[in-house]
Amino acid sequence: MPTAIAVTSADLVLPPTDQQTPTAALLQAPDAQPLEAALVDMNVMLERYGYVVAVYPASIATAHERRLHTIRSMLETDRLALLKLDLPPLGIAVLVRQLRQLSICDFSAGVVASAARLLSHYIYAGALLNSVTKLDRVPVSLKSHAKSWMPGSQFGVLANPEPQLIKISSSSGASPGSGASVAAGSGAGAGLSGPGFATQLLVGKGTLVSDWVTATLAPAWQVSGVQETGLPADSPRWWGTAKMIEFAAFLPDISVLYQLVASVRREKCHWCGIELIGDRCGFCSAPLTPPENQSRAVGVLNQGSP
Repeated sequence: MPTAIAVTSADLVLPPTDQQTPTAALLQAPDAQPLEAALVDMNVMLERYGYVVAVYPASIATAHERRLHTIRSMLETDRLALLKLDLPPLGIAVLVRQLRQLSICDFSAGVVASAARLLSHYIYAGALLNSVTKLDRVPVSLKSHAKSWMPGSQFGVLANPEPQLIKISSSSGASPGSGASVAAGSGAGAGLSGPGFATQLLVGKGTLVSDWVTATLAPAWQVSGVQETGLPADSPRWWGTAKMIEFAAFLPDISVLYQLVASVRREKCHWCGIELIGDRCGFCSAPLTPPENQSRAVGVLNQGSP
């Protein structure tokens, strides 16, 4: 029986990559569903699937997050994992789809839940913005703030795995917003540090008109394909502007995801007893306390074939 994956927003559920990838359940906000109904729905999922891994963004409304903890407390269950992720909305959607793919593999629910932290390091999530004056998710210098007021300014921003911000300037003869642009002072290429392994690029278009992401960034990152999707509803608030294009480079192949997760040593949580990988339990959040001098394998991908 696959582990159930749940989300707090319908736009975090991307189309499946194949016919086997299951969808995700929606955990609605308090103003959209009474607590009694939410408790019944969660209990049905737990009875059907055994375990539920709920993924939600760190930017979620306080009342919605409190609802999730209330459900777990009232059901007195240790079979509901609450994963709070500080990734951009499109990055979370990509990670949710990867967890959906892994949920039907021969991994236990504990491994699927704790795999979220591992896989997040392999998602390159960012955006092309027309302004960074309201961006508070990535460090922004005073100089960049000042440049935001210049007409036609654009910024390439990487939020994960490492924050990075560059100014995009039009090359000579190119109109503002065209794909013939480079990062000021960065020479040829996209300017943003990309993944050193094979990825595909998912693009969510907002109201900003530009082909920099597909014409400059994608070739520089050597992605094997570009997919387009709708922009998550929370993206403008997360990035501080509606004039944007969000993107996320990710591992698309389930066999690579499987290999990556399977390469990490599995442990037993000393608190709840569930299986995990990495240094923290995905269900009770207890840190791993390994024996002294014990070494554990870590999943690593290198340039070229993972």
